Amino acid sequence: MQTVEQLRALRSSEGSGLLTRIAEERAAGRSELQIGSRLRAEFPAELVAAGMTLVAVRERAAAKFSRSDAMWLTRAGFEQASTEAIARHRARRYAGAERVADLCCGIGGDSIGLASAADVVAIDRDPLHLACALANAAVYDVTDRVSGIEADVTAIDMTGFDGIFIDPARRSEQGRLVHRTEPPMPWVFGLTECVAAVGAKAAPGIDHDSVPAGWEIEFIAEGRALKEAALWSPALATAPRRATLLPDGISFEAIPGDAVAILPPGAFLLDPNPAITRAGLVQDLARSIDAWQIDPEIAFLSTDAPVFTPWARTLRVIASMPWRIKDVSAALRMHGIGAVDIRRRGLAGDVEAIRKQLKLQGSGRATVAMTRHRDQPWCVVGVEQLALSQASSGSA
Repeated sequence: MQTVEQLRALRSSEGSGLLTRIAEERAAGRSELQIGSRLRAEFPAELVAAGMTLVAVRERAAAKFSRSDAMWLTRAGFEQASTEAIARHRARRYAGAERVADLCCGIGGDSIGLASAADVVAIDRDPLHLACALANAAVYDVTDRVSGIEADVTAIDMTGFDGIFIDPARRSEQGRLVHRTEPPMPWVFGLTECVAAVGAKAAPGIDHDSVPAGWEIEFIAEGRALKEAALWSPALATAPRRATLLPDGISFEAIPGDAVAILPPGAFLLDPNPAITRAGLVQDLARSIDAWQIDPEIAFLSTDAPVFTPWARTLRVIASMPWRIKDVSAALRMHGIGAVDIRRRGLAGDVEAIRKQLKLQGSGRATVAMTRHRDQPWCVVGVEQLALSQASSGSA
C-alpha cells in the first residue's frame, strides 16, 4: 500500500475479497506473475498490486504479530515496528498513567501495546501510517483506547499527557539514516521538560555516553537475538543499565563487587546473551554464577562446574589451546568432530576459509570459539550438554 485511498479500498468488501483470493493463490504455490495476471482480469490493477504487497508483508509480519494476517501494514512501517512481545513489555512501564502519547506511531504496534496501560493518542505525520495504526487498533480490539492525530510530532502541545513514548525514525524516503534519527535524539531527551515520564526506542548499538545521566538504557533480546534498546527517563528508570530477555520476561542489572578474575578456560565455556554484553554486564553476570573471564576484553566466561542460566549458552569444553590451525584440526579429528559452529571473538579471519582448513571428519558437532586468552590468540572447542550425553550413550 502506498496511499490512504488504497487502504480504504482494501478494507472494503471488494478489497476483502481480493485479499482472500491473493492469500489462496499464494497458498496454492502460484507465482506473483501468475497471481497478478489472473486477478487483474477481475480487479483494478493498482488495487491488485497494493493487495499483493500487503499480503506478502503480512506473511513476514507473522514473526512479530499474533494477528498479522488481519493487520494493515506498509513494508517500511513493518520493518521499523517492534514485535508485539516487546511493545507489551515496554507498556508495563506506563502502569498507572492515564493518557500516553505514542509519537511517530508508525503502523501502531506500540499504540496497541500501550493501550493495555492507558488511553493512547497515536501521532504521526504520515497519513497512511496513522490510518494503519487506527485500523490495527481495531484488529486488536482497542479502538476505545486509541485515537489519532496527523501531525509533525515536534509541533504537538504535550499538555495533558502524563506519559510519552517515541520511536524516532531511522529511515527516510532515501533509505536508512546514518548516525541520526528524525526527530534528533537531543529533541527526544528534551521531552522531559514537558512530561517527566518519557520512553524512547533506540538501535541496540547506541553509544552509552550519548544518553543523559539519570536515564536508563534497557537492552532487549528475544532469545539469543538482540532486538533493540529502550531508553527511560529518570521518572521511569529503575537502573542505569538493564538486560531483558523475552519471552521469559526476566531482567538482569548490575551486581556490584570486585573485579572478576582472568584465568585460563576451565571445564565449561559460557557465551553471554548479547543483551548482557551490550549492557556492559558481563562481569556482573560472572559474579552471579561464580565464573571468571578468559580475557579482560572478551565476553566469554568460564567455570569448572556446569552452570545453567538463561543469560548464557553453556558449552562443555573438550579442547583448549593456543590458536594454531593444525593443532585445532588435530583436536577436532581426535574427538570425531565433522561439523562446527565457528564463533569469532577478538580474532579476525574468514570463517568459511578456516572451516575448509580444518579438514573436518567425523559425525560429531561442536562449537569452535576463536578468541583470546590474556591477549593471546586462543581456541576453545565446546559441545552442548545434550550432544555430549548422546555421544556418551550412543544415542542417535
